[in-house]
Amino acid sequence: MKGPLFYSKILLFGEYGIIKDSKGLSIPYNFFKGALKTDDIGSETAKKSNSGLREFVSYLEMIQKNSPELVSFDFKALKKDVDSGMYFDSSIPQGYGVGSSGALVAAIYDKYALDKITVLENLTREKLLKLKAIFGKMESFFHGKSSGLDPLNSYLSLPILINSKDNIESTSIPSQNTEGKGAVFLLDSGSTGETAPMVQLFMEKMKHEGFRNMLKNQFIKHTDACVEDFVNGNVKSLFGNLKQLSHVVLDNFKPMIPEKFHQLWQQGIDTNEYYLKLCGSGGGGYILGFTQDIDKAKKTLKDYKLEVVYNF
Repeated sequence: MKGPLFYSKILLFGEYGIIKDSKGLSIPYNFFKGALKTDDIGSETAKKSNSGLREFVSYLEMIQKNSPELVSFDFKALKKDVDSGMYFDSSIPQGYGVGSSGALVAAIYDKYALDKITVLENLTREKLLKLKAIFGKMESFFHGKSSGLDPLNSYLSLPILINSKDNIESTSIPSQNTEGKGAVFLLDSGSTGETAPMVQLFMEKMKHEGFRNMLKNQFIKHTDACVEDFVNGNVKSLFGNLKQLSHVVLDNFKPMIPEKFHQLWQQGIDTNEYYLKLCGSGGGGYILGFTQDIDKAKKTLKDYKLEVVYNF
């Protein structure tokens, strides 16, 4: 048995902000993917994944018991497959902010949910919100609290525009211009980040009025503007807003940025060669970068592992 492939995702804009109702934009990233499998069950990785799935099944039983109206699963088939050694074979790095648990959640829902909402239906806002709620509950097993967006992106394999908590839609983004000098890229920080402690840190900061005001008046304002600019292809305005956003993140989210990148982050703002922002919750994993001249940025960042994800 080999299940369908589920891809990683990149939240281009909206990390932390969407917790407080900012806009967000998430795109599938086909470079990394995962699938449910039952061959090669002898490897250490497969055994570890299988044992994680066992715990996940118990958690899903609890969800079904507490919220039967939300989602129910074919536990007979699921347990049988897990007992046969089923595991999630994935190239998606964990703790890197590209949705490793999201792809797993999408795969389990796709194969074992009863009365599932499928990608082929007319996806009304109600259906998208219901899927997001189901996935949020399922993914909470991994993060303590989840918006459900990562699995939603992985499940639909479409860009998702978050207008607010109760208003999400699948969207189209401007086609890539493979000849373009502008690019979105990932920088490998060389270490993993844990989502739960970072979110906890953010919630602690939210207790302070100054931080709340900054979030509303600066962070969310620039995030929303970046989303609008990106979706509408307003490149000039986008880079103006990105610079502001990069600055606000460096000033207010320092603990979420690995220390060795503080200087590099500032350098981008000073030279305008590139702007960096968090990819996911931060603390490690990938850092997201935007540049109007990828060749120039690659030269400056030659000591780092850089992966282009989108050209414009």
